[in-house]
Amino acid sequence: MPGSTADTTARAGRLTAQRGLFTGPAAVVPDELYAQVLTGSAARTRSRLTVNPHSLVSTDTYFGRFPASYWQRWTTAGDVVAELTVTGSGKVSLVASDTNSETRTVAAEVVEDAQGATIRLTTKLTMFLDGGFLWVDLTTEDGSLAVDALNWTVPAPAHERMTSIVICTFNRADDCVNTLGALASDPGALDLIEHVYVVDQGTDTVESRAQFPDVEKALDGRLRYLRQPNLGGAGGFGRGMYEITEAGRPANVFLMDDDILCEPEIVVRLTAFANSAAKPTIVGGQMLRLLHPTKLLAGAEYADFAQLVPGKVVKGGLDDVDLLGEAEDEDGVPLGKPNRGDVRVDADYNAWWSCMIPSDVVDRLGLPLPLFFQWDDVEYGYRARAHGIPTVTLPGAGVWHADFDWKDADKWNEYFAVRNAMVVSAMHSETDPKVVARTLVSRVVRYLLGMQYGLAATIIRAAEDFLTGPRIFDDGGAAAAAAIRKERAEYPDTVLHKPADIEGVLPMVKPAGEPSLTRLVLLKRLIYVAMGRTSYAKGIVSAEDAAWWHTSRFDSVVVTDASQEGVRVRRRDRAMDVKLAKRVARVARALVSETPRLRAEYRAAVPEVTSRENWRRLYGL
Repeated sequence: MPGSTADTTARAGRLTAQRGLFTGPAAVVPDELYAQVLTGSAARTRSRLTVNPHSLVSTDTYFGRFPASYWQRWTTAGDVVAELTVTGSGKVSLVASDTNSETRTVAAEVVEDAQGATIRLTTKLTMFLDGGFLWVDLTTEDGSLAVDALNWTVPAPAHERMTSIVICTFNRADDCVNTLGALASDPGALDLIEHVYVVDQGTDTVESRAQFPDVEKALDGRLRYLRQPNLGGAGGFGRGMYEITEAGRPANVFLMDDDILCEPEIVVRLTAFANSAAKPTIVGGQMLRLLHPTKLLAGAEYADFAQLVPGKVVKGGLDDVDLLGEAEDEDGVPLGKPNRGDVRVDADYNAWWSCMIPSDVVDRLGLPLPLFFQWDDVEYGYRARAHGIPTVTLPGAGVWHADFDWKDADKWNEYFAVRNAMVVSAMHSETDPKVVARTLVSRVVRYLLGMQYGLAATIIRAAEDFLTGPRIFDDGGAAAAAAIRKERAEYPDTVLHKPADIEGVLPMVKPAGEPSLTRLVLLKRLIYVAMGRTSYAKGIVSAEDAAWWHTSRFDSVVVTDASQEGVRVRRRDRAMDVKLAKRVARVARALVSETPRLRAEYRAAVPEVTSRENWRRLYGL
């Protein structure tokens, strides 16, 4: 089997850090994310580009750029070579940017009537510390120029670890098979992969799909298919980490979501970077939005522990931008340049839609916290930081993942989002408990105003369970998942209805505008609700307009779910308002008084609950 050893002495010479590709892994992905035709025309396939006469093509694109700043800051590589195999006539230029997005040509070569000639353009990685990328420009005059291969190479490290991929899946069999097929379809990526672990926790199994035997065959002995009860993302990814490190050989543990559109090139780029890192480093990929494939979610992320919110964008990082659009300043004024993000930004953690963790890091830190779902990746990143292990979110290493804003927040998993945020905040921050209590109360008040009683109860229960301490880890979260689903079913506003099931013809009511004095409006709405005053008896509100300050003006309102798959019916229940308000007040007081004690308990529990022995118990091994 190709690449069958987990720790191999690197060949003398160069390591491929990334490949130049000219189209995406699927037809829905715009070619312009890989190479842009600035003038004239060109013909392209995945690995070949023909620049027609009188044309200019640039790889100054998301997938075409080489992240020089990140390589200089975090790896031992001293130089990089853009190596091209070309046929025809034209000019090949190696271009660099700096932190201010100014550009400079660092090397160039003119070729005449070349026939499969190899061109190597070299630059030292010494002028990119705070920011800057490299790319190739191809220019022709009367003739054409074909590129049959483009590779970015760096000095090979003394040792190269093989990569083992872990895919955790739960009833997304079709998505998972497609992801496996994408990995199997790329020989260059496949050569770097020792094993692919599929941890199937669902009832609609991956192995039941007709394509599964063909995919298994294409993976050529690499597939390790495991079935186990549902222990959430932490349990699924943790099982793969457990199995890989159990073998005792150095490896790159690559955690990958099942429901992504996979760009196999990410295996090449993350593997090379992890193997070249100056010290053990977690290296993550970025998320592009599946429904809007030119949009990048974030350049690098951190967690706001006071607001219990993950996924905040590091200052200076790209924040939900169209990679083919024009950059804007903080006031929305166009800057006359594309969204590229030339400044290096450093992440606190990387989400596990695609994240590579060296096995020696796993050996040192232990396995994931048994959080079941949500914040397990955040916690692991901050645990690593506490041990001096950095996380790098590598630009140009991306996968497409389902858009988050098409997932409604009013779901059972919000329980884990809030409970686990409190756990991780207690473990890795010194946030004032009063601030966390205010955050919780503020959310509940807004949900009550908007008649989202089930959602209010969900996050109150999350805080109540946090207060019970580390015993929430005992079963890996399975009981809590079942319990919160059962509790939410008692609230009619959590039920998703078909639009056709709504009786009568209700008016669509649009808001007058977003309030500028939010706190004043909040107080006004609270007074009106207490007095039984509303503006509308009934109405319909779109998902976009379903903010608390608008829905609180109704006695009853039909709201479109963010998924666009149905509607929810909310009705004012003043007795429930009072009941849940009293409940959250009790919880808030307990958070203020009990958090100092709970911090010590949660922190003391980490070595035991993340140990191999504990996870072996949870897995029933």
